[in-house]
Amino acid sequence: MTGFRLTIENGSFRDVHGRQITLRGINVAGDAKYPSKPDQPSHVDENFFDGDNVKFTGRPFPKEEAHLHFSRLRRFGYNTIRYVFTWEAIEAAGPGIYDEEWIQHTIDVLRVAKSYGFYIFMDPHQDVWSRFSGGSGAPMWTLYAAGLNPQSFAATEAAIVHNVYPEPQNFPKMIWSTNYFRLAAATMFTLFFAGRDFAPKCIIDGVNIQDYLQHHFFKACAHLAQRIHEAGDIENDVVFGWESLNEPNKGMIGYEDISVIPKEQNLKKGTCPTIWQTILTGSGRAVEVDTWDMGGMGPYKVGRALIDPDGEQAWLPADYDESRYGYKRDPGWKLGQCIWAQHGVWDPATDSLLKKDYFGKHPKTGEHVDYAYYSGRYFMDFFRKYRDTIRAIHHNAIILLQGPTMELPPKIIGTPDGDDPLLVYAPHWYDGITLMTKKWNRVWNVDVIGILRGKYWNPAFGIKIGETAIRNCFKNQHATMRQEGLDYIGNHPCVMTEFGIPYDMDDKNAYMTGDYSSQSAAMDANHYGVEGAGLEGYTLWLYMTKNDHERGDQWNGEDLSIFSPDDKLLPQSPVPKSQSPSRSSSGVETPTTVKDDFLDDDSSVTPANIKRTLTNPSISSESTQRQPELTNSPGYRAAEAYVRPAPIATAGTVKKYGFDLRSCQFNMTIQAPEAAKPDTPTVVFLPDYHFPKDACQVEVSSGKWEIRSDEEETTLLQKLRWWHGEGEQVLRVTGVVKQVNGASGEGVDGGYYDQVFNQAKGFLDACVVM
Repeated sequence: MTGFRLTIENGSFRDVHGRQITLRGINVAGDAKYPSKPDQPSHVDENFFDGDNVKFTGRPFPKEEAHLHFSRLRRFGYNTIRYVFTWEAIEAAGPGIYDEEWIQHTIDVLRVAKSYGFYIFMDPHQDVWSRFSGGSGAPMWTLYAAGLNPQSFAATEAAIVHNVYPEPQNFPKMIWSTNYFRLAAATMFTLFFAGRDFAPKCIIDGVNIQDYLQHHFFKACAHLAQRIHEAGDIENDVVFGWESLNEPNKGMIGYEDISVIPKEQNLKKGTCPTIWQTILTGSGRAVEVDTWDMGGMGPYKVGRALIDPDGEQAWLPADYDESRYGYKRDPGWKLGQCIWAQHGVWDPATDSLLKKDYFGKHPKTGEHVDYAYYSGRYFMDFFRKYRDTIRAIHHNAIILLQGPTMELPPKIIGTPDGDDPLLVYAPHWYDGITLMTKKWNRVWNVDVIGILRGKYWNPAFGIKIGETAIRNCFKNQHATMRQEGLDYIGNHPCVMTEFGIPYDMDDKNAYMTGDYSSQSAAMDANHYGVEGAGLEGYTLWLYMTKNDHERGDQWNGEDLSIFSPDDKLLPQSPVPKSQSPSRSSSGVETPTTVKDDFLDDDSSVTPANIKRTLTNPSISSESTQRQPELTNSPGYRAAEAYVRPAPIATAGTVKKYGFDLRSCQFNMTIQAPEAAKPDTPTVVFLPDYHFPKDACQVEVSSGKWEIRSDEEETTLLQKLRWWHGEGEQVLRVTGVVKQVNGASGEGVDGGYYDQVFNQAKGFLDACVVM
């Protein structure tokens, strides 16, 4: 084994002792998507377009609060963090101007994370390119560099932006994601990945806009990596790797006909222009477009609507003064005109489409351009440069490859790229039906991956009926994506770096009643999927420090955070932080050791958590100033479903594992090449909420075991250590069944799943499959 804390061997993560490490992680944090100075969540429009003068210092949270957040996440059982940051946080002020204060803050926070033993990889995050095109990620100046005018996006619908939406409280659910198919984001991704081929006239500072944008992105990430490297105690010790750009998009690349909506565009909501129509409205033309909504069976057309910019254009005017950014635009690139008109795609004099297939074939060679072409050429060209940029600084960085969401990965198996020994496949998956409708349907769901991959001759056969079928459907979709990684990339670990559920289901019913049973069912089904698929790890979306019941994650109406100050935390173990016996297979009680320098957590009022303590929903004046009906019934936020047991370090290889919430039973099967050594047993996180050590039953196929609540790091955790023999070994731990929202199972008619079944029984009885 190497001396690194985490490395890869034969498709698995391993520690210095050769044990398999399972990455059980969380995205930290959603707060990183928007600036701290000014504090500008997506519903705030004040000074929104002063994007050159924003600061992200204090994101994702202030350094003095870091111990509170990290100790909380460790108690939830997480050992891994996907550390969310944006390009804008580094380089908001202008090209090449880096925010050293934010970078130092990041280093300080990472140092705190180190004391909690987290494995961390860095996530350069984006959604639909930038905050100014309706998401997060790139600095505002990148849009100006591309010749676009963000202040005209609203009138032209080049982007639907929450900050400038007329009634931000009525911002439609998930409409932000449709920006991928509108002019601003579609143009930016086309330029970013393939500007040299599709926009050769777009020259800035002597290079094509593609090279200009990518160069600045790479340099910004490299600058952060260099500072982390120079810190001396973070690289490898806590930051083990870097993920490629979050959820990259191909933009217009591969469109065979921009005058129609391609059949693979399954996301339709609100106004739904074709690329050709969004080009026209971006140039000030009035266009009537189809409107769509999302229902339980997917998108459906609801009518037509007129988008009338009244002559306003999404492009910068010809006389615009852009001298503040210091770049020089080539005279051949004319401001005040659509760049796609300048490249002969359409004629503004007659508003006629000249080359409907312009993005479907290579402009120079005539080669057919489709998703596979984009993935294998444009995306991989970008990925190689990113990988090499990071590894020039962090030499042994594990690189996580993330392609477009829920698409096939690039086919690099058997190539030098695919033979990289420190490569990880990092797909994303979401239950789209639940995410878009914000309802948990216990009766049916859809095999989205199966339908996208053409598994069914009729999509109707992708519908799965009943809770068991839905859960297995989720598991099979994750397993399919893992297998695609093996088939297309090679024998590398697969880490699902995003999946999650919306908490504001059923018109926020849980916030008014404290009943999170729907959220528990959805969260449990999602975890059943990732646990059963054989993944080497996952990072749940999301942890958000500023979530509240009124505005969720403070970003585009999303509400996926597992934590909210408006809710209660799952009860901690009754075991005090002092000497306490452990339980073992021998029946001998041994002392539990707790470090004298035990750091801040949620169990007592400290300088780190006093703010949260004083803003508990029951005593918070802020909560009552908002909507009292949303804050007077705090619940546990489905914590019983995400605080769950999991292997931490396995002396061998995990063959399968999973937690059954209904029976409160954890099962794991491993293959051990030799008996576990005294100092390096198999270790399982065993949350005392589900498994009080005096009230759980442990069964093993061989060897001895011990449950202890001591902690070698900084947070009191209950772990099971297992010294097993060689060969195939089986562990089963049965805990205490809990009712929804944390009540004891004793004296209650059934457990959590019995309640769910009773609620759904009427629907199931009425369901007839023809």
